[in-house]
Amino acid sequence: MGDMSDTIRKIEFWPVDVPMTDPFVVATGTRTVAENVFLRVTLADGAQGYGEAAPFPEVGGETRESCLTALRQLSNTLLGRSAADYKNIGHVLSEQASAHPAARCGLETAVIDAYCHASNIPMWQLWDGVDVRARETDITIPIANLDKTVALAREWYGKGFRLFKMKVGKDVEGDITRLEAVHRALPGVSFIGDGNQGFSRKDCLTFVRGVKRFGGTMVLLEQPVVRDDLDSMAAIRRETGIPVAADESVRSLADAQEVVARGAADYINIKIMKTGVIEAVEIANFTKASGLKLMIGGMLETRIAMGCSFSLVLGLGGFDVLDLDTPLLLASDPVSGGYRYEGAHLQPWSGSGLDMRTAPSSNVITIE
Repeated sequence: MGDMSDTIRKIEFWPVDVPMTDPFVVATGTRTVAENVFLRVTLADGAQGYGEAAPFPEVGGETRESCLTALRQLSNTLLGRSAADYKNIGHVLSEQASAHPAARCGLETAVIDAYCHASNIPMWQLWDGVDVRARETDITIPIANLDKTVALAREWYGKGFRLFKMKVGKDVEGDITRLEAVHRALPGVSFIGDGNQGFSRKDCLTFVRGVKRFGGTMVLLEQPVVRDDLDSMAAIRRETGIPVAADESVRSLADAQEVVARGAADYINIKIMKTGVIEAVEIANFTKASGLKLMIGGMLETRIAMGCSFSLVLGLGGFDVLDLDTPLLLASDPVSGGYRYEGAHLQPWSGSGLDMRTAPSSNVITIE
């Protein structure tokens, strides 16, 4: 392990509220504010790293309160450890707090960021840096009425977005109508249909038939049905001929292995908030080795967590579909530095770690 200089000396974390530009409506619930936690880890040599926990209660069952409670306990176990030992730290956190992946993710990200600063390398170099280039992301259109849907899509289209991730799964006829309206209004667009577990198998097939009927281009069906109904996922792949992405179905490496064994998906959607960072890397490597494709997304995250995910894209390679758009859905950006957006593209950075900074708020919890 490294020398004493990369020992974890101090961990600070504080709640942060970032309002959404528009209500984030998905089949499982609605959010108007991202209620997250920012973290900062300081090493013995003064190197600092940032992380973010973005609990999404409707998906992972974590709340910000449960995150803060978990972070108080977990932070104490990390003091005095070497940041160079980030892989083992990831595994230790998994064992201690399997039900708190967002809290673990925030700690892991901050430790890895601090280690990369101490080592003077961008975070993507830690994962090998095999695919460092600008990358295009989709943009998410939440469930809304027809006029609002088309207005949002038109606005994003004007900024260069062509892949629309449509939140669906609450009302199949309404879903078809919304996609058709966007298809008619904007030439050359394609769709990801993200059901967030909201469809029945039958409704999903109806949805796909409806989109085919008006001539829409559907590149992916993301998590159409409930997470443990892998039989329906496999059937939807077979019967529609449209690739299926497993999102909520994969919350661990074991889940990914099950999805592959059952032929339930073409893509696995990696999200560091579902699994923590180190397990996300393991799932990504397993997915590629199994011949499946990779997608990457996030919860309602700022550029801190999303920068960690983008570092996996640039570092590991093999990510086909990027859904790294949530900072664009926030009303403000509380972070400076790091990667940046140019239209629909994420531009890599060259500074060390995530190369980001943010000022702690007044209500900081400090563990040292």
